[in-house]
Amino acid sequence: MNINQLIYRNLKKNIRNYYLYVFALIFSVALYFAFVTLQYDPAINEVKASIKGAAAIKTASILLVVVVSIFMLYANTIFIKRRSKEIGLFQLIGMTKHKIFRVLSAENVLLYFGSLFVGVFAGFSMSKLVLMILFKIVDVKSEAKLHFSQQALIQTIIVFCGIYLLIMIMNYTFIKRQSILSLFKVTSSTEDKVKKISILQMIVGALGIVFILSGYYVSSELFSGKFKTMNELFFAMSFILGTVIIGTYLFYKGSVSFLSNIIRKSKGGYLNIYEVLSLSSIMFRMKSSALLLTIITTVSALAIGLLSLCYISYYSAEKTAEQNVAADFAMTNQKDAKQFEQTLNENDIPYSKKEINVVQANFNIENIVEGDPENIQGNLKKTPLAVVSDKEIDGVDVSTDETIFSGYTDLLQKLMSLKDSGSVKVSGQHETESLTYSGLKKEFLLSYKFTAGGLPVAIVDDALFKRLKNDRDPKLQKESSASIGIHVKNEDQLKKANDLFAQVNKSDQHLSRLDESIAQKSLFGIVMFIVGFLGLTFLITSGCILYFKQMDESEEEKPNYTILRKLGFTQGDLLKGIRMKQIYNFGIPLVIGLFHSYFAVQSGWFLFGSEVWTPMIMVMVLYTALYSIFGILSVLYYKKVIKSAL
Repeated sequence: MNINQLIYRNLKKNIRNYYLYVFALIFSVALYFAFVTLQYDPAINEVKASIKGAAAIKTASILLVVVVSIFMLYANTIFIKRRSKEIGLFQLIGMTKHKIFRVLSAENVLLYFGSLFVGVFAGFSMSKLVLMILFKIVDVKSEAKLHFSQQALIQTIIVFCGIYLLIMIMNYTFIKRQSILSLFKVTSSTEDKVKKISILQMIVGALGIVFILSGYYVSSELFSGKFKTMNELFFAMSFILGTVIIGTYLFYKGSVSFLSNIIRKSKGGYLNIYEVLSLSSIMFRMKSSALLLTIITTVSALAIGLLSLCYISYYSAEKTAEQNVAADFAMTNQKDAKQFEQTLNENDIPYSKKEINVVQANFNIENIVEGDPENIQGNLKKTPLAVVSDKEIDGVDVSTDETIFSGYTDLLQKLMSLKDSGSVKVSGQHETESLTYSGLKKEFLLSYKFTAGGLPVAIVDDALFKRLKNDRDPKLQKESSASIGIHVKNEDQLKKANDLFAQVNKSDQHLSRLDESIAQKSLFGIVMFIVGFLGLTFLITSGCILYFKQMDESEEEKPNYTILRKLGFTQGDLLKGIRMKQIYNFGIPLVIGLFHSYFAVQSGWFLFGSEVWTPMIMVMVLYTALYSIFGILSVLYYKKVIKSAL
């Protein structure tokens, strides 16, 4: 057999054994090429100009390179170790290390650059789909065309040639440093098998659980008012990050074995075949992969958390727009309002108009704020609020010494929660009135220009409103003002009305709810697209890494399956244990990652939007479904190994 035949046979064998690696490489190249193509696609200029997405796309492409590089280097480490015996045999038959490196390099050139070529073609084919998805998310009305970019091709080739160079350096260093004897021991020495659970490991396991739970507790109290200053808030966030990451590492290092040992002892040492293949296996293997699993869990939690927060903002765009703009069109200028009304009439667009007079006044709200007022930023004795008359609000009638608040954002509800009742004081320029506070309504009556970005509106008796209007403080409001809200009766005509509104609103002093919603979706849509892109890449790469590890374990445990089959256990018996094992191997990192992301999202979701459960659950379910595919593939690979064990 000559060298060319040897290369061909090894290449054929590698493709058969490592088909998922080839798929992941093709997928990574396709994903990167399609993503980079966005930077140079002329159709993306509108997105770049409208939401400043160029820098975000460029930054994301760099992060994409980092994720793919780490994956490729780690996967190559697994494969070069699996081929250590083969490299040792080459040396035994007289091949020099330099010639062995040439053989491996030739195989990698064909495998790697063949995958690179297929990946570029696949990326070009899917680039239009990626662009269409982006346009759909950010609501850009533009035609997506199939566009081939030479700049993107050159950039992709340079990046993956650089990764290939790093792989070759790694392979050369490995072959150079290993002796013939050590090459035959590499595979058997990769896993750290612990035969007994020590006291130290029990302590480490307990600490891991305590660290994670303490991080969760602090995250749930992050915005409860316990942390008064920015330094305290920064320290709390650092504490959460540190304890959760360290706790995750200790969990894999000791907690899994510790908990598994407790379960095993509870059974008195009598384990069935399913538990032997699953429970006992992870007790002695997960410790050696603690660092890898910690990285996978942390980045998974980060991807799920960021994607959930982005989707919360995107999903809440319409509701946020309703809170910011109290009507389809909110205007403060009578002249422009009349011009807009005339334009709507000329175009036969039916509408309704609601005008609310507004006075700004200082309120003392110390008695109705939950918690210690000293923990809350701002002067609660002089909080400027918009005041309206109950006469102009449908369905509301308050007494002369009473007030009701209406419209309060989720963010401010978390930072400064209001009681259901109490007493407040309202001050004009000269007079101060004591009022009974009778609760908070959900309805947003005025746009954010009147409410300082989300503070509630105070509804008072009409007589008091007139006195406040005559006694208004010039520092808060120099002249009378009114909120003019215009609602379009037919939803189908809203887009046309919005185009007409843009012709009137040349100075941008008035607000459109539709424009506000589109702006929110555009801003968070591009972020969600980028985070989703990176999250998908990491999902594929981390899933492949765990799959490759299971391939290694299955080959190493093959003699055990042979013995069990000879003892009379059927293929079905062994597969039940393997399924349980994969639930542990893939399920534990997934569940811990989901818990991390859940507490991270729960601690600050209100900073991003008004809806939390639906977007978060949708992201978690989708991530879990995609992640589970690799567990299923691992079971199928084990099935093939078990079948060949006899």
